[in-house]
Amino acid sequence: MVAAVSGLDANWYDAHVTFYGDRQGYGLETTALSTALFNEGLTCGACFEIVCVNDPQWCINRSSIIVTATNFFPQNYTEPNFDHWCNPPQKHFDLSMPMFTKLAYYRAGIIPVKYRRTPCKKQGGVKFEIKGNSYWTLVLIYNVGRAGDVTDVKMKGSNTGWIQMSRNWGQNWEMGTVLTVQSLSFQLATSDGNFIEFNDIAPSNCQFDQTYDGWKNF
Repeated sequence: MVAAVSGLDANWYDAHVTFYGDRQGYGLETTALSTALFNEGLTCGACFEIVCVNDPQWCINRSSIIVTATNFFPQNYTEPNFDHWCNPPQKHFDLSMPMFTKLAYYRAGIIPVKYRRTPCKKQGGVKFEIKGNSYWTLVLIYNVGRAGDVTDVKMKGSNTGWIQMSRNWGQNWEMGTVLTVQSLSFQLATSDGNFIEFNDIAPSNCQFDQTYDGWKNF
């Protein structure tokens, strides 16, 4: 676990940044993280402030951006130099081109930066994307404010008590209980120690492959 990735952290750390051209993500203000920052998906949802430093030829007036971690930038051991940008222990962000060019000129390609964890400021409520089948429920939780990264989830139906969910990957949470014909509620905890309950955010006639809005944020 990298200290700079665990909860909010006002300290600045060194890293590098590149940009991608065709990866799909959750909007432009997002980033893929190298192995050292991704932490096996536990950092998904966290927000980072990034500023270009120590490269006056390419940096644009020490501009800063804030992005949300949504993807993994995989390591690459096929090149002759195994010290690739995304190989451990390198800390690296892969941004959309519009976000990269707020920090530096396009031709730079790769730039040195400073980064820190920062509170996420999200519009609207927390989103719950519910998938599954008659044996299994999977919920993707996103658009979470404050720390952004969810560390614990419980779910209940209108006819049950709270049921612990387990992390499938990133911010996808699963359980083997299917709560059909019940309204659904959630309890979330985030890495900064905050806890919030969302009651009856999905109705009793809710369907799989639908997204429901918690209508409040941390």
